[in-house]
Amino acid sequence: MGHRIQLVAVFGALLLLVLVIELVRRRRLNERYALLWMLSAFVILGLSIWQGLLEQLAKLIGIAYPPNALFLAAIFFILLLLLNMSVALSRLQGETRILAQRLAILESDHEQTSENEEDW
Repeated sequence: MGHRIQLVAVFGALLLLVLVIELVRRRRLNERYALLWMLSAFVILGLSIWQGLLEQLAKLIGIAYPPNALFLAAIFFILLLLLNMSVALSRLQGETRILAQRLAILESDHEQTSENEEDW
């Protein structure tokens, strides 16, 4: 792998790692999601530093140019993160629907109680 590509990959992974840590520190990113982002940064960092592993991985997959294997690994982790976010979003949508239904029931009960009190 060319030194320029290796430096860009190492710099990008380190930048991602610092960004995730800073977002967690500022409480803008939940620790649960930060672990996945940090794992992906460490994998990209490890593959970009350890050239032999990247070359073996590329050869195993059948990729002629090892840096493309690095980008393939990055795309794999992005897909994994997107799947995780989709699961979390689906769970939150279900919880939101249940909360909206409970709120509607409470408002209906409150209106009925207010009407009954007015009759007295």
